Amino acid sequence: MRIVTLNLNGLRSATSKGFFDWLPRQEADVICVQELKAQQGDIHGIMRAPNGYTGYFHCAEKKGYSGVGLYTRRSPDQIMEGTGIPEIDAEGRYLRADFGNLSIISLYLPSGSSGEHRQAAKFFFMEHFFPLLQSLAGCGREVLLCGDWNIAHKEIDLKNWRSNQKNSGFLPEERAWLSTVFDELKLVDVFRKINPAPDQYTWWSNRGQAWAKNVGWRIDYQIATPGLAGKATVASIYKDERFSDHAPLIIDYDFNP
Repeated sequence: MRIVTLNLNGLRSATSKGFFDWLPRQEADVICVQELKAQQGDIHGIMRAPNGYTGYFHCAEKKGYSGVGLYTRRSPDQIMEGTGIPEIDAEGRYLRADFGNLSIISLYLPSGSSGEHRQAAKFFFMEHFFPLLQSLAGCGREVLLCGDWNIAHKEIDLKNWRSNQKNSGFLPEERAWLSTVFDELKLVDVFRKINPAPDQYTWWSNRGQAWAKNVGWRIDYQIATPGLAGKATVASIYKDERFSDHAPLIIDYDFNP
């Protein structure tokens, strides 16, 4: 089972950069995407149903903003849109597909980098989403949460960690929250389980020469229940082409739901 996750930084933008030419070649079973920046009426043709896949989307109420999606090769048993928390669901940040005993979720945490009001929204999300994470961790199903969490967990997960300790995405409170997800809920950072190496990033600022110099952040994750995480075999970050300011995170699992 191959799972891909990517923050598109705009579905239409990624389409114009060749994302849907690349996608079929990956032979992925499920592709989780975030930051659609599109409404349902904007999503048509190859964006809705790329070759061999069916797309499902949870869009934000605000135009040109947020939104998450899933592309699947086989039909899910059910699709669950939203968390049930109105303030979160208005921004289109959670979409779940069930296949047998497996749940795959496309998830997009808020960024707090644009100002204090957005950091407050991020803290609201973290507080109110945590009980749902608890229930997912203890539900008896295998669960995989894929997406842009907008938090670099440890110093190894961003190049300039010293200068970012007071910046959104690497605040002590954010990192501690993510530690609780791993340590108390026993959910697993699958990429880091397989690859302990430094300089592995999934997002680069458009400022300076961050991409060319690999001055990045690892803020995109596949986070799984322990049983599924133990089935992961290969993890990679695809950087040969650019469809976004993020890179696709690809993980293979020896698992058949």
